[in-house]
Amino acid sequence: MCLPDRHTLNISRLVNLEDCRLYGIKSHDCHMFMQTLYQNLLLKGIWDALIKISHFFRDICSNKLQTKHMERFEMNIIQTICKLKMIFSSLFFGIMEHLPIHLPFEAKVGGLVQYRWMYSFERLGITHAS
Repeated sequence: MCLPDRHTLNISRLVNLEDCRLYGIKSHDCHMFMQTLYQNLLLKGIWDALIKISHFFRDICSNKLQTKHMERFEMNIIQTICKLKMIFSSLFFGIMEHLPIHLPFEAKVGGLVQYRWMYSFERLGITHAS
C-alpha cells in the first residue's frame, strides 16, 4: 500500500510497535490513511457504494440546497442502498439503513438539515454544564 505524497505525513514516526497503535495523527492525515487503506483493501463495488453514500450525506448536509437536486439525491440514494443490499447480508439492514431514502424529501419540506438535526439550545450555542 502506498500513501499519496503531499497528503500525509511520515506515519512511521507515529507508530508505537509495543502496543501496535498510532499516536499524534492529525484528522486529515487519518482521513487520507483510512481512505487509501480502504481503497486498497475493499473490492471496487463495495468501495463505490461506500463513496456514494458518503457523498449523499455530504450533499444533503451542505449549506445550500436546491429542490431540483433533491430529486437526483432521491434516485441516487435508492440506487446506492440497493447496491449495499446486494453486497451485505440482509441481516445488516434494519430500519436505520432505510431512513436515508426519506432525507431528500425531509430536506425539501423542512429546509437545511443543520437546523433540524440538533436541539434548539444547541443552535443557540448554549451548553449544558455537567
